[in-house]
Amino acid sequence: MPKNKSHSGAGKRFRVTGSGKIMRRRANKNHLLEHKPTKRTRRLTGDVPLAPADAKKIKKLLG
Repeated sequence: MPKNKSHSGAGKRFRVTGSGKIMRRRANKNHLLEHKPTKRTRRLTGDVPLAPADAKKIKKLLG
């Protein structure tokens, strides 16, 4: 039987916690940070759990 391949791009963007939640990065923290307030860039630091509606799709991509 053919095997499912994991999506290499999804593997770089999402991680699965020990309890099975999928974590993602926040948007707007990639570039052009100089003019954004420091308060905003600090708020965007760290991972947040993925919405349950999207988690099912991403779990399939991760394999």
